[in-house]
Amino acid sequence: MPAMDRLELMPEPDDPRLLTTVDPHAPGYPGSAYGLSDDEARRLRWPLDPLKEVLWPWGAVIFSIGTVALLLAWPFVNSYLTPILPDSEWAYESSGIRGLQDEGLTGEGISVCIVDTGLDIQHPDLSGINLVGFRDFIEENHQDVRDVGSEYHGTMMTGILASNGTFLGAAPEASISVALALGPEGSSGQQDRVSLAIRWCRITQDADIISLSLGSDPGQGMGIETETVSAVQEAIDAGIFVVAAAGNTGSESSDVSVPANIRGVIAVGAYRSSGTIWADSASGSDIDPYNGESRDYPHQKPEITAPGVNIFSTASTSLNPPYAYSSGTSDSTVFVTGALALILEKFGSEIAGEDGDIDFEDIEVVKRALANSASRDQSLSESHSTTAGYGSLNAVEWANQLSIELNSGV
Repeated sequence: MPAMDRLELMPEPDDPRLLTTVDPHAPGYPGSAYGLSDDEARRLRWPLDPLKEVLWPWGAVIFSIGTVALLLAWPFVNSYLTPILPDSEWAYESSGIRGLQDEGLTGEGISVCIVDTGLDIQHPDLSGINLVGFRDFIEENHQDVRDVGSEYHGTMMTGILASNGTFLGAAPEASISVALALGPEGSSGQQDRVSLAIRWCRITQDADIISLSLGSDPGQGMGIETETVSAVQEAIDAGIFVVAAAGNTGSESSDVSVPANIRGVIAVGAYRSSGTIWADSASGSDIDPYNGESRDYPHQKPEITAPGVNIFSTASTSLNPPYAYSSGTSDSTVFVTGALALILEKFGSEIAGEDGDIDFEDIEVVKRALANSASRDQSLSESHSTTAGYGSLNAVEWANQLSIELNSGV
């Protein structure tokens, strides 16, 4: 083996960006491989020894000093960069949420219950939200409104929905209840706590919408025969809309997550700012696992996709500045929740009808309007895709389709 300082770097003919280390006495490729003479091809090679002297030791020392300096200066750099980093306005625009807000809709009068890791109520963008309830199902410390998530998941989801500061959330004037039912890792495997939280949303908080940016793979974690499934079904039977994450398991999943796989739930997948489906957004099955029958319109899974990649939102106040980016069907779930809050603000009394109560048939009307309103890839022959659902969220068209449904006397 020749010494390191006696080696040379030889470019590969097919891709000169690739360099192969060779003994300087090796003949190498003939000039014809490069379209040159043999002498010209030889001059393409360059000794490694000068490069080694540049990189070592001073190159390594300078790199180490630069890395330490960047780490020390990061809080100041981050504070400067945050105002100019890309926000997620594209998500609110592309989903049609800003269009509904332009009509004066804010989510006022609609009760949304979020089951997650909690909420950092000290965040400047969230201190003014209409927080009507908080309950801690982990430690039963109900007076301490906080977020226990290591990734501040609950605070980020609440920000997408209700922030009113650095950016405007989807339904900033909705009445918000937060159930702390997920632990620091954001795991939803403790389904007893999640089920209790869902029942609290239904019974105590009288929620119009329950937002579940959580879930387990079918057959694992929650499973399909659990208290969480029972609690979600109870909420649907009570006329509460349930919006849940399809899951981040990609095409490897046998179905969307539990409880998104329940018939009456709106299961939400994620798309990128380019409009393409996020690769990790879970695929749905054609079969309903609860009855073994084929899923039918408008309950095929997932029902809809929404923005869910690199979403800018509120994070822990322990960060400076307290903002971060997030990706997943958790994020896309909240965009649908927010759009639905605006829809219910506009049409709630009409949906409920003369008796003033929303039942499963009313939920189905809203889901049918959602399916008909979704923006679809016109190249697809099928009306539903197991990855893209009925299409992507278009909140303005959702309102238009619902108006048609309601006027039809359904």
